Amino acid sequence: MSPIPPWKPPRCSQRRSVQRLLPCGAPDRRRGDRFWAAVVAAGPADAPSAEAAATRATVEAPRERDALVAWLADSTWALIDALREAGPERGCWTWWGASRTPRHSGGVARHRVQETAVHTHDAQLALGTPQPLPEATALDGVDEFLSTCVATTSPWPHKPAVLDFHATEGEGRTWRLTLDADGARPEGAPGSADVSVHGTASDLVLFLYNRVPATSLRLDGDRGILDLLRAWEPEE
Repeated sequence: MSPIPPWKPPRCSQRRSVQRLLPCGAPDRRRGDRFWAAVVAAGPADAPSAEAAATRATVEAPRERDALVAWLADSTWALIDALREAGPERGCWTWWGASRTPRHSGGVARHRVQETAVHTHDAQLALGTPQPLPEATALDGVDEFLSTCVATTSPWPHKPAVLDFHATEGEGRTWRLTLDADGARPEGAPGSADVSVHGTASDLVLFLYNRVPATSLRLDGDRGILDLLRAWEPEE
């Protein structure tokens, strides 16, 4: 069995907030759906509701297998019910601020789909049977990650650069990321890219979430830009 890679938070412009508000230990991952259900139910807010915060501090998951499976299912349904009740456009607190993803329940739903897909892959890897992310989910996942976890208005502190991410499925799709004094923007820019990353949409998403190394992909151009991007910790 291949070793499970150490968990790292996504390369997000809001990394400090993610680490502070959403600890990465297994119990917190199990509480995630209940946390977000409470956040969505609370509506527009500048901080997580008291109920949401309490799920992180006090709610304990069962340890017995069958009870845990049932508890996880109940947690997921709690989030689904909260999302249905709120509708896709209702505002709510989110940890992302200066990104391109709206701070509403629809944005939460989209991001939770990606987190669930990646953590499902983690579980499969632990069993020695990793599977690619579902194609439609992964294709949306590249755009969602760049919009939520990379986009920022903080100035890029290095030479301006353009990155292209190419999915190899079917006719292929391409996402462009521009890095310059205006920040990081997942949008088009004229000219060729300084570095191009090629792979299946699943591998692209898993790479962005630090699950697979760059060697799993084909890189054309200046790979050093990817290293600078991973090391960057913008203020916003």
